[in-house]
Amino acid sequence: MLPDLQIDLPKSLSSIVEDRIRNAIINAELAFGQALPEDSMGLSMGVSRTPMREALTRLQTQGLVVIVPKKGTFVFKPTLADAEQLASFRLTLEMEAVRRCHTHAPEATVQSMKATVEAMRAARAAGDGKAYARADTEFHESFFANCNNAYLANAYHTVSGRIAALRAHLSASHANEQATSFDEHLQMVAAFSEGKLAQMNKTLRQHILRAASAYENALREMGVDEA
Repeated sequence: MLPDLQIDLPKSLSSIVEDRIRNAIINAELAFGQALPEDSMGLSMGVSRTPMREALTRLQTQGLVVIVPKKGTFVFKPTLADAEQLASFRLTLEMEAVRRCHTHAPEATVQSMKATVEAMRAARAAGDGKAYARADTEFHESFFANCNNAYLANAYHTVSGRIAALRAHLSASHANEQATSFDEHLQMVAAFSEGKLAQMNKTLRQHILRAASAYENALREMGVDEA
């Protein structure tokens, strides 16, 4: 029998471009609705139109950009209805993921939760809203990394970029939300660590619905559409 001869191939150029634009969107470097012209984007990144177009097409499938024929490509622009529906979908998935984490990988989940909370604490101390948002995103992604269900994780990943983008825009412009958010994360760590799933789910629901309300308020301030 042959040994494992698999090698790690380098990422394609279009994948590198995709990752860079995705990170710019979910870290609030690019504004909601901002135009992404292929030519100027390609020049700024030093790539031709082909890998740029491939990257933007994949980002469209993730809901992070919108390609409008004869008009161009734009960063997605969430509506108030989007924020509400994302919260409902997210809540359903996260509660099931938490239940499975407690059954299949409680120690690993607690370790991940605690590590990301410490990253959130450091970001708060540094006054870095975007770093706080990234750590917040990692906190919730830890449920899907440890839930032992690839279908559940894949379902979450179809919307995780949009959730992260909303979170980053809120953290960048509403620093007062951090205190409440951080306290809720501490409560979730304590409840999960002690096996109190009912309390964990109660706090998780409160956290997601409160965040959705904050997202909606922030979007209203940006003048977005209702639906």
